[in-house]
Amino acid sequence: MHMNRKSVTNIYKQQSVMTATPGELTLILYNECIKDINIAVECIKKKNMEKAHNYIKNSQDIVRELNSTLDMRQPIAADMRQLYEFIQYKLLQGNIKKDIEQLNEAKELVEEFRTAWYQVIKKVERESSKNVV
Repeated sequence: MHMNRKSVTNIYKQQSVMTATPGELTLILYNECIKDINIAVECIKKKNMEKAHNYIKNSQDIVRELNSTLDMRQPIAADMRQLYEFIQYKLLQGNIKKDIEQLNEAKELVEEFRTAWYQVIKKVERESSKNVV
């Protein structure tokens, strides 16, 4: 069986997702969302509006998924929900108007979430490694 580089990369990504912890999966989603917004911006610059639309829709789907998985029993969840809804609004406006500024504002917020989430994962890893005997 001959495997090209793309199929090997896809297998690796699939395995990474299948073996990721819930925290790592959230980080993967943030990274994917940022990547999709970046590609959409480049597509708008190149006047490929259909492709831009598809990448923005992907990023909207990711934010919708992140929003739907919030544990509303946690005190911070309500604030996160408002921010996710604001990101959705920015993505929607960016998509309707093909407005790079709106998309970049959404991306900056997602990047802030990603950075905070990465810090949480690292802290949890440090705490759990202290508790291993």
